[in-house]
Amino acid sequence: MKSTQCYHCGDSCDDDLIKFDEKIFCCNGCKTVYEIFSENDLTCYYNFQDNPGAIPSEIQGKYDFLDNEEIVQKLLEFSDGNTQIVTLYIPHIHCSSCIWVLENLHKLNSKISSSQVNFPKKTVRVTYNSTTTSLKEIVLLLSSIGYEPYISLEDYEAGKKVVDRSLTYKLGVAGFAFGNVMFLSFPEYFEVSEFWLEQYKNIFRWLMFFFSLPVVFYAGKDYFVSAYKGLRSKILNIDVPIALGISVLFIRSSIEIIFDLGTGFFDSLTGLVFFLLLGKFFQQKTYNFLSFERDYKSYFPIAVTKISSEGKEENIQIYDVDKGDRLLIRNQELIPVDGILINGNAEIDYSFVTGEANPIHKKSGDKLFAGGKQLSGVIEMEVLSSVSQSYLTQLWSNDVFQKDNKSHFKTITDNISKNFTIAVLLIAFFSTAYWLFFDASKALNVFTAVLIIACPCAIALAAPFTLGNMLRIFGKQKFYLKNATVIEQLAKIDTLIFDKTGTLTTNKESTINYEGVPLNQQEKSILKSTLRASNHPLSRTLYHTFNAVETVAIVQYNEVVGKGISANYEENTLKLGAASFVKNNNEKATLDTAVHISYNDEYKGKFIFKNAYRKGVKTLFSSLKKTYNLSVVSGDNEGEKKYLQENLPVETNLLFNQKPEDKLNVVAKLQRDNKKVAMIGDGLNDAGALAQSDVGIALSENINVFSPACDGILDAEKFNKIGTYIKASKKAIKIIKYAFLLSLCYNVIGLYFAVTGQLMPVVAAILMPLSSISIVVFTTVSTNFLGNKIK
Repeated sequence: MKSTQCYHCGDSCDDDLIKFDEKIFCCNGCKTVYEIFSENDLTCYYNFQDNPGAIPSEIQGKYDFLDNEEIVQKLLEFSDGNTQIVTLYIPHIHCSSCIWVLENLHKLNSKISSSQVNFPKKTVRVTYNSTTTSLKEIVLLLSSIGYEPYISLEDYEAGKKVVDRSLTYKLGVAGFAFGNVMFLSFPEYFEVSEFWLEQYKNIFRWLMFFFSLPVVFYAGKDYFVSAYKGLRSKILNIDVPIALGISVLFIRSSIEIIFDLGTGFFDSLTGLVFFLLLGKFFQQKTYNFLSFERDYKSYFPIAVTKISSEGKEENIQIYDVDKGDRLLIRNQELIPVDGILINGNAEIDYSFVTGEANPIHKKSGDKLFAGGKQLSGVIEMEVLSSVSQSYLTQLWSNDVFQKDNKSHFKTITDNISKNFTIAVLLIAFFSTAYWLFFDASKALNVFTAVLIIACPCAIALAAPFTLGNMLRIFGKQKFYLKNATVIEQLAKIDTLIFDKTGTLTTNKESTINYEGVPLNQQEKSILKSTLRASNHPLSRTLYHTFNAVETVAIVQYNEVVGKGISANYEENTLKLGAASFVKNNNEKATLDTAVHISYNDEYKGKFIFKNAYRKGVKTLFSSLKKTYNLSVVSGDNEGEKKYLQENLPVETNLLFNQKPEDKLNVVAKLQRDNKKVAMIGDGLNDAGALAQSDVGIALSENINVFSPACDGILDAEKFNKIGTYIKASKKAIKIIKYAFLLSLCYNVIGLYFAVTGQLMPVVAAILMPLSSISIVVFTTVSTNFLGNKIK
């Protein structure tokens, strides 16, 4: 009996045949994978090679080492007992279909929560339930669908850093072929008729044909694949006209050689692909440089509290944290490094890492992972490894936190270039039809030259290079943005909302007075220990007034956002916060900012704060009032209203006694009125408003509080430059538009010469990358000049 192969994996299926869609599968697993591809119009997955889902024959037993828990722990980047996260290097990722398959692993294995592909690095980050599946099963699943990961315990890091040199190889092949074709074309150029016609004409022409084959089918393959996938998805992408131009040149030249009609256009063909790849190579190198600066020089400007061997607390930047350091993590603070819990009641929210918001309880000796947020009081931990800035940046950019109201934002490139390819194709076909009627000998050259000279590469490059460079410039100015799209959103802002406490005010210069029953030593110790766990600006300010007081171990801690804190020590219960929270019904209406305290439900008194406003607040608001609608929202009472009315522009909308949900509603209401809103807050009580706003900016001042909801982090020292940064964003968009205009001028002039038959395809191929390079130079120089002006 003849063996039958499975359509998906290629294995023999003599015993059990499963038929579906006129194809044969060896098992339900292979059938399910095919069904998923079919449902999503991705059966082109099978076009790249026969049986792409083949399981390598040597895979049986290959990954048995993943049964060893100690080895698995070295590969994992996160594990909390139920959820595990691993990033695997997949060398075989090569196209959009690969991305789709790998980001839909949950359809193949329901125990996988999510999978996220990093295409440039060829990695996939898989989150899965470790109680129902294992890393080994996931690796075997990936191998079974043709994406075997690279795992080597010795070279794992090196494996992840493997550089894709395919573009370099293709450029080398195209350059070699172009040089030889040009050399073989010399007799034709110099019209050496006797020597050429009589002896070597056919040899030279066929040699040029054979040199063109690797250029078209290897070096230029990506253009055809991209165009095919675009057309299959009913999208006319920028590679369609390029693929058409290459095809027309090759087919016409081949026909001329085969039927001895002429020498063809192999010089133009190979030159075209070579210069196209040269432009792409230059683009890749330049953008990699910008990405390098972004990845390694952009860091979270958060401070961590380090406990010295003498027990002294000091704030240090996260990149100064070393292995073995002892860190203090307060309520709502982010855990910046992997470490071991030493003491404290740890309730960790890992939604920053996994997207799951269920807090996990940890006990002394348990491992804590970077990216978790402490939810219950203060804890102490010992650092296991130094901070990974790239890891924190990766968490911040996690797709889990892409907000719905921002995901539909259309970039400037989308809006301008969507009809570009259609226009180019129409011009190409109409001009060719014209020349076919008047002078058929020019028709082919005109068609090809139009497709090449009007390549929208320059348009495609303008935005990435401008915005990428602006990200780097802003980072140097201590303004850190999540991604380039935020700059475009920032440029559209017409309304600014500021939180008051911790944003307009600073805790460094506030003055505090106490009114009430004097506190004894134990009460001061309980109060200081409770304040030690809180990150609210008023708590931090008050905490530093008790320097000489010893701390005690708080048993139970609970912070109610926007209201206050309750804590237990032995048989004592402390409450501090708003008057209503501590149940001080006798409190008379006051306009002062105050923190009230009670012990064992007995009211003690209040600490009255005289807020110190940041330098430059008045000047900042004065400069913004002409361009933006301004609002200040605060959870405090109206104690500062008179001061703000006197120092801020009359048009500023002042809102007090605003709970976190109220702040969110303020933003939402403005957006319903078609306003583009930026929210600037400290990230404590503003998470909802930051998420709702078009651009959410969290202010950082010696505080390790961070919300994934924000789009940018601003160092508090640069608060008075907010207007400058927004203005720079608007100018960056102008630079992009000028680059588009410059590109349009290139295209109009080039199209004139191409349509009139005065431009040879090879000249067009040389001019096209030159136009792209000029756009890159223009945007880089312009943004650097802009960056120098905002320093």
